[in-house]
Amino acid sequence: MPLFASTALLDIAYEAAGPADGSPVILVHGWPDSPRTWDRVLPVLHAAGLRTIVPWLRGFGPTRFRSEETPRTGQIVALARDLLDFSDALSLRRFRVVGHDWGARATYTACCLAPDRVEKAAALSVGWNALDPDQALPMPQIRNYWYQWYMATDRGAALVRDDREAYTRYIWTLWNPGWTVSDEEFAATAASFANPDWPAITLHSYRQRWGFAPGDPACEADEAQVKADSRIRVPTLCLHGGADPASGPGTSEGKEGLFLGPYERRVLPGVGHFPQRQRSEEVGGLLAGFLTS
Repeated sequence: MPLFASTALLDIAYEAAGPADGSPVILVHGWPDSPRTWDRVLPVLHAAGLRTIVPWLRGFGPTRFRSEETPRTGQIVALARDLLDFSDALSLRRFRVVGHDWGARATYTACCLAPDRVEKAAALSVGWNALDPDQALPMPQIRNYWYQWYMATDRGAALVRDDREAYTRYIWTLWNPGWTVSDEEFAATAASFANPDWPAITLHSYRQRWGFAPGDPACEADEAQVKADSRIRVPTLCLHGGADPASGPGTSEGKEGLFLGPYERRVLPGVGHFPQRQRSEEVGGLLAGFLTS
């Protein structure tokens, strides 16, 4: 059974494991995913002496909003604020964090919002960039983001609401070239998409990201802070699959100027969008070495 930590907006479900006296590290999943994405990495982190804390994002699994009146926003700064509020609820003044996909974006953004809170940060499958819907994209990445553009349409929204498992299973297949995720592994994660807020969070996240939906007014101050200074001062590791067809490895190239603290980027040849699933031992070792160094 999951544990729960309450913030002003959410009852956040999470799992905790590893040595009770280990250094805490929060692992944040992406979309469309769940805490199950970290299952094969956790033993490596535990063996390195780390205590792992793995939450479900807003709109996923057992995590619930505390009020029906709260806007179901999926914008990245809201996820970053959730991460910081979650650490407050657990009385973690400083912590290490690993994020994948949405979780990576939330991790980067949390580092901008509260650099004094994050001791070390690792981001998988996503490079850092300011949250600017007008940013230039190379043609291959425009093609890669087909699913984001489709969800800006009414037909895409209907697919998210009415056939989410078929849609996300297809995306998983595309995102793992040359490697097949079993139906059992997918089903264990897809159970988290049954959250009643999952469609609204999903659609708002991608529509707001590209300017097709308004942001939550409650996020305006955080958005302004990140846009005013998007440089990251926290020691950061970026791991990117060399065959990632969702966020191509080129999207994390040339970002060194955005990091004022130690920064390292590694590309994993032949790996798709889920390196923590596809190369669990290798990724776990890289994360453990970075987080404990």
